[in-house]
Amino acid sequence: MREYFFAYRYIYISITVAKWNFIRGGLKMSEILKEALERINNGETIALVTIVKTKGSTPREVGAKMVVGKDGLIAGTIGGGITEAKVIEEIKQVLKEGKGKLITYHLTKEQAALNEGAICGGEMKVFIDILQPKEELLIFGAGHIAACVSKLANMVGFRVTIIDDRKEFANQDRFPEADEIIAEETEKALNHLKITSSTYIIVLTRGHLKDEEVLGSVIKSGAAYTGMIGSRKKNATVFQHLEEQGISQEELDKVYSPIGIDINAQTPEEIAVSIMAEIIQFRRKKEIQ
Repeated sequence: MREYFFAYRYIYISITVAKWNFIRGGLKMSEILKEALERINNGETIALVTIVKTKGSTPREVGAKMVVGKDGLIAGTIGGGITEAKVIEEIKQVLKEGKGKLITYHLTKEQAALNEGAICGGEMKVFIDILQPKEELLIFGAGHIAACVSKLANMVGFRVTIIDDRKEFANQDRFPEADEIIAEETEKALNHLKITSSTYIIVLTRGHLKDEEVLGSVIKSGAAYTGMIGSRKKNATVFQHLEEQGISQEELDKVYSPIGIDINAQTPEEIAVSIMAEIIQFRRKKEIQ
């Protein structure tokens, strides 16, 4: 009777796991990767988990994948049970570090039978790959400094978008390396933009009134970094006006202004170097937090 009990127990567990895997992980590979791409395009950092090696009895085969976000499983499965739970828990730390990781899991007979639906224990190696959206730099203003910043930002891997209502300035001839150019007023331009935690914003418009308009429009956007050019006196005036409009001091304190690392820069090229140096410094600190 004892043998029959365990036999029926195993069959029940196997059927339950199979149904559970079908519901959660029955997606085709293309569907899993499509889900991953959609998440990345929406500005989300995710983990793509792939089984790269197996030994003995394991719940899924080499190549099985799943997509996991900071809040848990998104799509696919590597078999469920204890191993998958451990991987998802590990991903929380891996996402913070922003680096891929190869992990080996050993399944005991008890874990395999009770949690994985397999008869014997085995070994499974999984690779956790971190997929991040490409960071975007929104440059409001299309003057001389913006032209220099655009070139440097493109060189260090940013997707560059130029925003300026003057078509004679905001055009492909002046910004051949830019990914997108929007020659519209700030309010209309923002309707075309999706600002996420991977977005960096710099305000380099033609005057402090325009700077104030732009900063007031983006300061609550949730961008990773926001900086504005100008002297301390000019920026203090802009901040005062925004505070009078209901912008909190806490939000104003997050703005990098005057923008750039102090290297006594004078020319547009030098100022662009100081701006991008500050952005790179911010990006690297953000990566190790």
